[in-house]
Amino acid sequence: MEEIAAGPLLSQINTPVDLKKLNKNQLGQVCNELRQFIIDCVSVHGGHFGASLGVVELTVALHYVFNTPDDQLVWDVGHQAYGHKILTGRRSVFHTNRKYGGISGFPKRSESPYDAFGVGHSSTSISAALGMAVASKYKGETYRRHIAVIGDGAMTAGLPFEALNHAGVSGANILIILNDNNMSIDPNVGALKEYLTDITTSHTYNRFRDDVWKLLGKLPSKDFQRLASKIEAGLKGVVSKSSNLFEALGLRYFGPIDGHNVLKLAETLKGLNDIPGPKLLHIKTVKGKGYELAEQDQTLWHAPGTFDKITGKINKKIITIPEPPKYQDVFGHTIVELANANPLIMGITPAMPSGCSLKFMMDAMPDRAIDVGIAEQHAVTLSAGMATQGLKVFCNIYSTFMQRAYDMVIHDVAIQKLPVIFCLDRAGLVGDDGPTHHGAYDIAYMRCIPNMIVSAPMNEQELRNLMYTAQLPETTNPFVIRYPRGQGVMPQWRTPFEKIETGTGRKICDGQEVAILTIGHPGNFAVAACKSLATEDLYPAHYDMRFVKPLDEVMLHELMQRYNKIVTVEDGTVVGGFGSAILEFMAQHNYTPEIKILGIPDRIVEHGKPEELHRECGYDAKAIADAVREMAGVKVGSIV
Repeated sequence: MEEIAAGPLLSQINTPVDLKKLNKNQLGQVCNELRQFIIDCVSVHGGHFGASLGVVELTVALHYVFNTPDDQLVWDVGHQAYGHKILTGRRSVFHTNRKYGGISGFPKRSESPYDAFGVGHSSTSISAALGMAVASKYKGETYRRHIAVIGDGAMTAGLPFEALNHAGVSGANILIILNDNNMSIDPNVGALKEYLTDITTSHTYNRFRDDVWKLLGKLPSKDFQRLASKIEAGLKGVVSKSSNLFEALGLRYFGPIDGHNVLKLAETLKGLNDIPGPKLLHIKTVKGKGYELAEQDQTLWHAPGTFDKITGKINKKIITIPEPPKYQDVFGHTIVELANANPLIMGITPAMPSGCSLKFMMDAMPDRAIDVGIAEQHAVTLSAGMATQGLKVFCNIYSTFMQRAYDMVIHDVAIQKLPVIFCLDRAGLVGDDGPTHHGAYDIAYMRCIPNMIVSAPMNEQELRNLMYTAQLPETTNPFVIRYPRGQGVMPQWRTPFEKIETGTGRKICDGQEVAILTIGHPGNFAVAACKSLATEDLYPAHYDMRFVKPLDEVMLHELMQRYNKIVTVEDGTVVGGFGSAILEFMAQHNYTPEIKILGIPDRIVEHGKPEELHRECGYDAKAIADAVREMAGVKVGSIV
C-alpha cells in the first residue's frame, strides 16, 4: 500500500501545533487540501466517505482554536473523524485505515492521545465529554476544555438527551457541537429533525442570531455576555420555535451557523472558549461536502468502497456467473414476500433501512415498515407493544447495536413472552469496522434469557425458512435469527418456504470418530474442511444444529453415543456461546467425549477482512480441518 501525497500546506502538518503556526487566511487552503486528501485516499483504499467530508472545516477550526489533546475532543459518530486523524499525526499511515494491522477507522484511545474517547457506535459523545468535564472540574483543571461533536443522526438516540439533561445543571465546562446535516446513513427521521429545521428556517431567529454574532467580535467579553443574555431572554417570548429545547435543559444555545465557513467557525469557537459552563453550538453542514456526487446521494456515498475520483464510478466486481446474494438482501426480499401473504407482519429498523435491506419493504409497503432513527431501545419496546396487539414484528437490528437494547429484550419482550422476531444482521466478525461493530456476543447474551428461541441459518434457504417459521401463528415465543454480513452460498436461493421445527438440527453427513457441530454460516467452512479431509481419508461427521436454544437434544444424544471426539464451530464468543451450550448438555447427561471449541476467542478482535479474522481466530476451514486432524491423531503440518 502506497502513501497518498498531501498538498503543500497539509504535508507540513504533523500535529495541531503545526496547524496553529499558519495564518488564519491559510485555513481555507488547508481545508481544500484536507478534503482532497480524504477523497484521494478513500477512492483508492475504501472506507467511510461523506461524513468526514462534511466536517472538514469544523475539524480544522477545532484543532486551530483549541489546545488538543489537553483540550479533549470527542467525536460522535466516529466515522466523522478522518480529518481529525490526518491532522493529528496519522497522515503518513492513513492509507492503512481499516486494513488488517493498520489504523482503526474510528477514534481509538490506544492509537493516539488525540483520541480522547473510543467511538464506533453513535450517541456517546456528550456523556463521555461531560464525564471528562466533571472530572476536570473536580480536579481543578480550569485550563482544560471539553468538546463533544455529535452528528449524523446521533442526537435521535436516548443517551444524548440523558446527557443533555445532566449537562445543563452540571456547571461543567463543556461545549456540544451539533453537526446538523439531516443524515445518519439514511435520511434522519422524527420530530427532532423537524425541530432543527424550524430553528434553521426561522427568519426572526436568524436575524437575531446574526446581530448577536456581529456583537461577539465588537464588545468586550463581559459586555457581550450581559447584553446577549438580555436579548436572549426577551427573544424566548417572541420566537416560539427557536432554542427553547436546549435552553430549557440549561444549556446556552448558539447558532445555527454555516459549518463550511472555516473562518467564521474559528472566530465563533474562539469566542465560545471564553464563555464558561455548558453550551451548544448548532452548525449546518452538508454530508459529502466538496464531492458533488456524494452531496447528491449521501446514502450511497456514506461508504462507497473504492471508486474513480474523476468520473465517480464506483468499482464493482464484474459478475460473469450468478453469485449468492447478501444475507441482508435475502432478509429484505423475504420479508416482503411473507408480508404479502400475512397482513400481520410489520418491519422495524433503527436507522438502517439500507444496511439491513428493510428498504425493500419500506418502498413496497411504506405503512408497514418503520425507521425509528438511532433508537434501538425504542425499536425493541415499540415492537413489543405492537406484538401485544397480535402483530408479527420483524425487528431488524445489527448484532452489535442490539447490545444497547438488552434491558428491553428481557424486560419488555422475554418476561412477557411476546413473539417479537429479532433479526440480528452483521452477526460474527464484520471486518473492516473492527471491534465496535463485531457481532461477537449475541449468542451468549440471548441464549441465557428464558422464553427465547435462538437460531442461525447456515445458508439463504435456512434464513428464509426460519423467517417463515418465526411468523407462523403457532410460534408464540420471542425468536432470534442471527446471520452474518455479506454473501451467502446459494445463487439459486428463492426456494419454497418450509417450516423448521423449533429446536431441530440436520445431519449434513455421517462420519468416523470425530463429529463437527456447527451453528450458522460457519457450517460452510466445515463443509469445505470435510472435502479437504476426505482427500486424506479422514471423514468427520457434520451436524448443522440451526438452534442454540433450544438445542436438538435428540440429535445430541444420538451423536454423543456414537462419537467420542467433538469439534464445535461458531462465529460468536467461545465464552458462554454455542460450544458452552454443548458442554452444559454434556455435563447434564454425563457425556465425556473429548471436545474442542472453535470460535471468537475471549479477547477484543481488531479490524481486517472477515477471512483474515476467521483465520486469526482459528475457525476458518483450515482451522477446522486442523482440529479434526489433531483429534484423529494426525500431526498437523504433516499433510502436504
